[in-house]
Amino acid sequence: MTQLYKTIGLIGKPHHDGTSATIEILYKYLTEHNYHVLVESTVAPFIRIDNLAKHSLMQIGEQAELAIVVGGDGYMLGAARVLAGYKIGVIGVNRGNLGFLTDLSPDNLIPPLEAILRGESRSEQRFVIEAEVYRHGKLKSSNSAVNEAVVHAGKVANMIEFEVYIDGSFMFSQRSDGLIISTPTGSTAYSMSAGGPILTPGLNALSLVPMFPHTLTSRPIVVDGSSEIKLILANENYENLQVSCDGHVILAVMPGDEVIIKKSEYTLRLIHPLDHDYFNVLRSKLSWGNELY
Repeated sequence: MTQLYKTIGLIGKPHHDGTSATIEILYKYLTEHNYHVLVESTVAPFIRIDNLAKHSLMQIGEQAELAIVVGGDGYMLGAARVLAGYKIGVIGVNRGNLGFLTDLSPDNLIPPLEAILRGESRSEQRFVIEAEVYRHGKLKSSNSAVNEAVVHAGKVANMIEFEVYIDGSFMFSQRSDGLIISTPTGSTAYSMSAGGPILTPGLNALSLVPMFPHTLTSRPIVVDGSSEIKLILANENYENLQVSCDGHVILAVMPGDEVIIKKSEYTLRLIHPLDHDYFNVLRSKLSWGNELY
């Protein structure tokens, strides 16, 4: 039978015994079944396999048709920001806590993986956002986010002041600890903890969630996913302002800077088992009630 995936990348959290053990199992299984396997360079030194070649995330994105990421949602996000730039399917093995993005369990790994490798799977595209910082009209820095971009002060409990524009139209000015701009993927992450709405993954939408606003009338708002969101930071702000992308990448922001957040041209292609059900994931992870009858 023709292999649907010929080259498969293995990516995982280094310095984690459970992740290393899972990658060893995957490597042995895949090589025994004649798959070409690429192991990501940061985790490769912790895998007890002789003469193991090391590959960067970019090399995996360029050469593989499927990437298996072993770890929690945080590690999946780090890999996803890079892999979204390539036409590669991504599936996660949960070695973290909640695991909204990591479908497979390390305790029951091979049977569902076999089905996926046979093509018995479903895929979905999750859009990615870009955060750009402009100073005096010039682009100073940028990065992408799968979950959210957060504009905030560099110190805890420091209020900042800013204006928000949607597609050039003024929406509001605000004094708060910051603003979370979340994708549907990120709506069950930091945004949800701050009181934001849960957005189903297929929605073309972004949510804007204020962080401890200095007003009783400020509420989260959902806008079209193709909108351009612009924040202008007031000159009266302190200088230690930041934009956090997925909580991993930090962009420095100065008073008076403009931050533009918009949908990226790239998307993340997630691969799920056939029995994957988003609402079942929500019930399981958030301890929602089951059917009454």
